[in-house]
Amino acid sequence: MLDMSWGEIMVIGAVALIVIGPKDLPKALRTVGQMTSKVRRMAADFQGQFNEAMREAELDEVKKQLQSVNESVPSLNTNFNPIQTIRDELKTSIEAPVATPEKAPEPESDPEAAQGSAQAAVQAPSDTAVQAVVEGRAPAPADPLVDLPLPPSVDPATEIAESLRREAEYEAQQAALAEQLSEKPDAKVG
Repeated sequence: MLDMSWGEIMVIGAVALIVIGPKDLPKALRTVGQMTSKVRRMAADFQGQFNEAMREAELDEVKKQLQSVNESVPSLNTNFNPIQTIRDELKTSIEAPVATPEKAPEPESDPEAAQGSAQAAVQAPSDTAVQAVVEGRAPAPADPLVDLPLPPSVDPATEIAESLRREAEYEAQQAALAEQLSEKPDAKVG
């Protein structure tokens, strides 16, 4: 409170009591309180306006930085469409010409030589061949088709029905067994 001690406040109060008088002192204190509250409100309004101006200035700076980033990289906003990129890649891979497999050498009469050539055919291609395929200089080798057995086609509804039927049979057997066990003690007693 303006760096005043209690003693100084008491002296000011005593002077105000003598100068203003006891009759008008409450009215004077009320007026002083209202004036100090007005001054505090004005100071708070000024501080709020100052803080708002600072925030707006900071927002303007951020907007300018964001705009400069958007202007420096315009291609990022217009050309980035991962779904379209995937579609294009799939379309080009589907429309690419299919490479025909090379004709296999004729089998030799010697079984050991035939086995050796079969093992050579199974071995992985050389690094240069793989590099040529990756760079697009050579067509990709055709994948050998392997006939896989189809999984058995089982209708889930029939499986569930069969399971429920087996469960009902089991419960019926349990009930019959429980009935037989309950009848046996009665037979012994009678």
